[in-house]
Amino acid sequence: MHSIDNKRGSFIVFEGLDGSGKSSQINELSKKLRAIGKMVSVTAEPTNGATGGLIRDTLSNNYKRNATELAALFLADRISHNLNPMNGIQKFLNEGINVICDRYYYSSFAYQGVEADMKWIMESNLNCKHITKPDLCIFLDVDVNQCKERVDQERASLEIFESNYEIMAKVRQSFFEVFRILKDSEKIEIIDANKSFSNVSEEIFKKVIHLL
Repeated sequence: MHSIDNKRGSFIVFEGLDGSGKSSQINELSKKLRAIGKMVSVTAEPTNGATGGLIRDTLSNNYKRNATELAALFLADRISHNLNPMNGIQKFLNEGINVICDRYYYSSFAYQGVEADMKWIMESNLNCKHITKPDLCIFLDVDVNQCKERVDQERASLEIFESNYEIMAKVRQSFFEVFRILKDSEKIEIIDANKSFSNVSEEIFKKVIHLL
């Protein structure tokens, strides 16, 4: 699957609390883009690789790791995610394929930054030459109570950052602190995702289409 004009693909990241509707909106956006002839690869972090498995074990509370160790694992997983010669982010972008990623380094900053040194986490990611800077980050902002209700209804077991309202509210605050720090260096769009699915989807499409 190669681009005809060799134009580099665009790299779009979705962020939000668990239960914010990221997965559904990513699926909807990818369908809309493919319908108008755009090439799209959808991916996510943590990845399905070996390091991603270690991360999921921690998030599922099957293995205890501190926030700094978890941030380092995410960094390693992210480098692999970018450089993988078979299905890496950089490979697809260089082939003219647009990449949509469910979570990226913004999540590391917001989640692990609550307990670990956010400055170190940000510098280690932003200064790494192997980690691609997104062309656009879309943050779906949903009321924390609504996110918690969705997670409780949809998940058989909860991850460590989904366990209670206070944690989720703290992470939301952390995201906004991250976006404040990055406002002059990153393209970040915060979308009120409390609105109807179709309204949110339409707003996302308008934000994305001019990039492609």
